[in-house]
Amino acid sequence: MSRMDIYIDGASKGNPGAAGIGVVICRGNEVLKNISSYIGKTTNNVAEYTALIFALQEALIMKAPEIYVYSDSQLLCRQLNREYKVKNANIAVLFKQAMHLISAFEKVEVCHIPRTQNTGADKLANKAIKEFFKNHG
Repeated sequence: MSRMDIYIDGASKGNPGAAGIGVVICRGNEVLKNISSYIGKTTNNVAEYTALIFALQEALIMKAPEIYVYSDSQLLCRQLNREYKVKNANIAVLFKQAMHLISAFEKVEVCHIPRTQNTGADKLANKAIKEFFKNHG
């Protein structure tokens, strides 16, 4: 199995507030999997990292040797690429978990992209929040 491109996004209404994640896993131009999940009340940054962890776990299940992760979260990208230190205790736990999962791949690239190039994952993250409110008032 060849390289997978993974688009991730986390959304939080209120920051902290109701939060969801969106993940789009592709190979070439083919979408292999969409993930949309409500994750409870949390911050936007925690939602971004949770989306990353879901994506990494799914890529491991799919036995991808090489992944490129695309996110519109500059903070997440710079922390994972070791340009910024992780100072928040909640993020530090998620960062450690993400780095552990990343170590299982042959190659991982984390790339920052503009929000306009991340609409698929963004829609899935917001869809999870909308569906939660629709079902739980």
